[in-house]
Amino acid sequence: MTIKDIARLAGVSVSTVSRVLNNHPDVSEDAIKKVMAVVQKYNYIPNTSARNLGMSSSDNIGLVVRGISNPFYTKIITAIGDKIEKSGYTMVMQQITTDEDELRIAAMMEKDKRLQGLILLGGHLNHTKEQVASINVPFVCCTFSNVYGNLDNEQYSSVCIDDEENAFNAVKELYKKGHKKIAVLLSDVDDGTVSQVRYAGYRRALREFGISEDENLIIPIHSFNIADAYHEMGNWLKKGIDFSALFCISDNMAMGAMKALREAGKKVPDDVAVIAIDGIEASEYTNPVLSTFCQPMEQIGIKAVNVLVDIIDNEGTHKHLTLPTTLREGETLK
Repeated sequence: MTIKDIARLAGVSVSTVSRVLNNHPDVSEDAIKKVMAVVQKYNYIPNTSARNLGMSSSDNIGLVVRGISNPFYTKIITAIGDKIEKSGYTMVMQQITTDEDELRIAAMMEKDKRLQGLILLGGHLNHTKEQVASINVPFVCCTFSNVYGNLDNEQYSSVCIDDEENAFNAVKELYKKGHKKIAVLLSDVDDGTVSQVRYAGYRRALREFGISEDENLIIPIHSFNIADAYHEMGNWLKKGIDFSALFCISDNMAMGAMKALREAGKKVPDDVAVIAIDGIEASEYTNPVLSTFCQPMEQIGIKAVNVLVDIIDNEGTHKHLTLPTTLREGETLK
């Protein structure tokens, strides 16, 4: 007998059974009585050392984090871990580099850890039905969606912001300040990641505001790393291309770029206005303070777990949630 059997016989969710067996305080007396009645009737003995019975196997939720050093994920991971524990499950986390295939790793985790569900934190936006066929548990794309893939909405869940719209709004803020020579710092224009969809928002803004796109103002760094942003921005500045504003697709990139601007003798925002998207804690302490669209990181993590647990417990179906951002005006706009 597993806790799934207990849940079915007691008429409660798997997470409720887990909370009862682990003496969590947030369980009603009625639920405790139902669960314990089944436990006593069938002489169920939890054994964490037995992989077919224990919490370590039957209650695992996998978290695949794409981008080992990305500080944007810190608060989201903490929120996910806390919410998974409160829901009566156990988090199993695997961090991968941006070059690794998150679906291949997820499929391996599912088998090795006997997962009940998966959360993919960061990833590609172009997954196909064939690629996800190897995953046999419900999964949630966290901080991204399948914008460029062909998955049916019923095949997966997502919790993220509207990346294209936020990129559009970032460029709009620059345009409102009078800027028309707006450079963009990104990973790449067509890499199937959030970089591509935010670049689409940048381009849409230029079209709407009647600004001709200039390929010389596109700065691809082929990563999301702060050091790469610093070095590539420095190299690009040596070309002497005329510009007055910079849209960075992430805070991390913006912080690297601002260091390069400073070393090149350009003052922010007097010489170059800068804006980004994410709202990581470190960007609050740059000098000047970075202007950025802040994502609700804790809520993104919590809602991703809520959606997944509801599906696992047969209390919900796949959902696609888009959360709002808030503009931190900061000090880098002029």
